[in-house]
Amino acid sequence: MIKQLPNIITSLNLLCGSVAVLFAVSGDLITASFFVFFGIFFDFFDGLAARLLDAQSDVGLELDSLADLITSGLAPAIVMVQLLSEATLGHHLIMTNLLSEASWNSGIESYVPFIGLLIAVASAYRLAKFNVDTRQTTSFIGLPTPANALLILSIPLMLHFQYFEGLENVVLNPWVLIALTVMSSLLLNAEIPLFALKFKTWDIKSNIIRYVFIVVSLLAVFLLKFIAIPVLIGIYIILSLLTNSKVQSK
Repeated sequence: MIKQLPNIITSLNLLCGSVAVLFAVSGDLITASFFVFFGIFFDFFDGLAARLLDAQSDVGLELDSLADLITSGLAPAIVMVQLLSEATLGHHLIMTNLLSEASWNSGIESYVPFIGLLIAVASAYRLAKFNVDTRQTTSFIGLPTPANALLILSIPLMLHFQYFEGLENVVLNPWVLIALTVMSSLLLNAEIPLFALKFKTWDIKSNIIRYVFIVVSLLAVFLLKFIAIPVLIGIYIILSLLTNSKVQSK
């Protein structure tokens, strides 16, 4: 029974992701975001439990990917669909004030929010590649789906908890959201080596980049709260690129 603990933890990730999807569909993006956070929390510990208990299995690997697809793929995709729906509605109201109702065609705009579903498709492809890519045993190639999910979910969280004048005009601009959707979908499958927060040993020398990132993350979250999320994603990518360039130059 103890050997099934990692799969139970993974199932909790899947459960949280499923609940997040329901809340996202209903328009409650804040509750959906917190359930995604819970799911990512379980996702971190299922692999740790599997290694500690020596209970890694092919079933566990597949279950983990299916759970990640829901929690870190479908849930953030639906959140983006909802954000795009709100953004295009606001854009439509502005345009109808500038133009006559007859001259403004809202038919095409009604399909714009579906662009957000690219995140789910890109996440699925990224997870499928991860399962067969032998290069990703100790690091990642492309942005991990949980990191991408946090990037998307930072938008409603910032709007709700850290709103300031002008923020909505920027992050709820349809073109900004479309650009973010395309950029995140590309980053998920980009051939960019990124370090993983997996500790084989606890010594500082071999894990210096991980310790630095953890310390920076704690400071950023304390000072910036949810605004820290996109900042940390950028720092994560930059640190990975700097580390890889140093390794290649040796």
